Amino acid sequence: MSVKSFGSQLVTQVCPIAPPGAQVHVDQVQGYVMWGVIIMMGLAALVGIGAVVGGRMFAMAHASKVGVISVVVVMISAIALLIIPGMLQAILGDGCV
Repeated sequence: MSVKSFGSQLVTQVCPIAPPGAQVHVDQVQGYVMWGVIIMMGLAALVGIGAVVGGRMFAMAHASKVGVISVVVVMISAIALLIIPGMLQAILGDGCV
């Protein structure tokens, strides 16, 4: 807990801290989730490319369109995966309230 002076009042800040030893497990779970997301994005991109190729081979225009849309959505999701954590860090700061 830290104390800041705001005018003539003292304002205390509460900074949440994880229990001792918990950060290791949080990092491990976060790593598993991130790798799972990356693997799912890769599989979705492969399925989208397969839909494009299959749609062209079997003259199925709708399958090709869905495949292209799928690949575009995966790319937008990959960009969002890189941008959103930085945005949340900028908004939330150090987490002290």
